[in-house]
Amino acid sequence: MSPKDLRRRAVFVAAAAAVVCLIAPSQALAHGIVGKTDLPLPRWLFAWSAAVVLIVSFVGLATLWPTVRLEHARSRVLTRLPRLLRPACAAIGLALFVLVVYAGFAGEQLLPTANITPTFIYVLFWVGFPFASLLGDVFRAFNPWLAAGLAIRWLARRLFGADRLPRMWRYPSWLGRWPAVPGVLGFAWLELIYVEKDNPKTLAIVSLTYAFGQLLGMFAFGIDDWEARGDAFSVYMNLYSRISPLRWRRERLEVHKPLTGLVALNPVPGTIALLAAMIGSTSFDGLQQGPLWMNTLEPEFQSIFSGLGLGTTPSVELGSTLGLLMMMALIGVVYRIGILGVHSVDRGTPQGVLAGRFIHTLVPIALAYVAAHYWSLLVYQTQASVALFSDPLGNGANIIGTAGVQINYNVLTPNSIWYFQVVVLLAGHVCGLALAHDRALVLYKDPRIAIRSQYWMLVVMVFLTCLGLWLLSAVG
Repeated sequence: MSPKDLRRRAVFVAAAAAVVCLIAPSQALAHGIVGKTDLPLPRWLFAWSAAVVLIVSFVGLATLWPTVRLEHARSRVLTRLPRLLRPACAAIGLALFVLVVYAGFAGEQLLPTANITPTFIYVLFWVGFPFASLLGDVFRAFNPWLAAGLAIRWLARRLFGADRLPRMWRYPSWLGRWPAVPGVLGFAWLELIYVEKDNPKTLAIVSLTYAFGQLLGMFAFGIDDWEARGDAFSVYMNLYSRISPLRWRRERLEVHKPLTGLVALNPVPGTIALLAAMIGSTSFDGLQQGPLWMNTLEPEFQSIFSGLGLGTTPSVELGSTLGLLMMMALIGVVYRIGILGVHSVDRGTPQGVLAGRFIHTLVPIALAYVAAHYWSLLVYQTQASVALFSDPLGNGANIIGTAGVQINYNVLTPNSIWYFQVVVLLAGHVCGLALAHDRALVLYKDPRIAIRSQYWMLVVMVFLTCLGLWLLSAVG
């Protein structure tokens, strides 16, 4: 098959994928985006335009990216870092953790927005750090329970000697990243489903419990092994930081090509489920705010669980829990379909192995979903946090003189938010395509086979893009 024929076939397959994936979303997008009724283009056109961009990107990769570019990229030292920088960041992380927990117990309880704890946990922590991870693994520097674990180890070694702090067990290879999966799902459940999610005292208790659990994990399996595999938030943030061109290594800052940090991702057990949980939880956040969930699915689930004798609140929470797990399963199934397509040209490699080799392609998509869904929340609530840091307990204090700062909702317009969402979703999926294409070139020396292996991965990217746009457009 000549390169010209290959390009022609790629265009045909990509166009067919776009048609199949856009039939339903294009209709759904016609149901209005609240506050975006003055968009200069019809909403269904955004979905088609997004698919066209992915198709063009796919064809461009097939013709302009004939050799491996990411797998063997090297890093270089950008600058040396002050020795006290990491201890200072760790101290700040611990101080913020203490502040959040203390405010949770001692601060305003009846008006959660007046207490810094909910805003810090749900906005600055859960949303802010993924954005900050574009500068590298920033969270690791500020991780309070990691700082506490390292401080305890340092103190124990000074008091009892280096050989007095052994780990209890070697971290089992079969466990992989599985401990992080319930951690991410548990936080998503707390944020999206639990009816007392805004209660500051509840959040303080959960924070202390989680931190204590991480210290136990570090003591049982070793600080480095547990932090790299078992700590849900460390694993979660580290995955995003691999997109960054920056890498923090002790006392130096290195730079490399963007995305190259992802190619070295070890697909240990649990990695696929973790990415499915990350994308699925964000997807469910969009789903539960739209008419499909509120008018159809939620009432049906509530009716089923109420018929089992459960009260209203347990029925709602159980129905939403089922919805969250369904979205996670959907993402997993869609990804497996893409891998099934790759397997059609590589029968000699088990599907499970192929799934691990391409799982890093979902990381930019996961970050794109977070950025698209929560960008406006971060912009607005970061302004609110300026006032909350001056009055963290909500008792009328004005410690740093910023308690009177108000949110300026004119910073963003509905249209600018929508355009940002479309662009960031496309960027994430184009990055996913590039990673998949580069990995295919590594696995299959014949570029024609490499391109053929990615037809179904293109379908996955188009579907996930349209799913993201549909979920964002359906919010009402």
